Amino acid sequence: MEGIKVLIVDDEVEFLETLVKRLKKRKLVVSGLNGGEAALEYLAENPSDIVVLDVKMPGMSGLDTLREIKKKYPSLEVIMLTGHANMEVAIEGMDLGAFDYLMKPIDIDELLYKIQDAYKRKSLNEKAASQDQ
Repeated sequence: MEGIKVLIVDDEVEFLETLVKRLKKRKLVVSGLNGGEAALEYLAENPSDIVVLDVKMPGMSGLDTLREIKKKYPSLEVIMLTGHANMEVAIEGMDLGAFDYLMKPIDIDELLYKIQDAYKRKSLNEKAASQDQ
C-alpha cells in the first residue's frame, strides 16, 4: 500500500480532511480536493493511481467528473462515494467505468481494501497495455 497515489474528491470539507489524514497515516500519498473541476486540473499536472470521488457535489457532479477522467485517463481507477442510498447512480457510475462504490459513512478498512484492489487492477491493465505495444 505504501506509495499509492490517491486523490480524494469530496465537497464536505471536514470529511475530506479526516479521510486524507487517515489514509496518510497508512502510508498512502494522498491529496484532497473539493470539486470535479479542481480534480481534473490537478490530474493534468499530478499523475495519480486511484481517485476516490463523491457522487453529489455542487458544480461538476461526480458522474460528470468520472466521464472526463475515463476519457483522459482510461487506466486511472475511480472509487465512487455516495451519501445517498441511490443504487441507480452507483450502477451508472459502474457503467461509466468506476472500479467500485462505497456508501457513506465509509468504513476505512473497506476503503483501503478497495484501494488495494483498484491499484492491482490498474497495475495489471498498464502491464497488459505495455505488452501490447
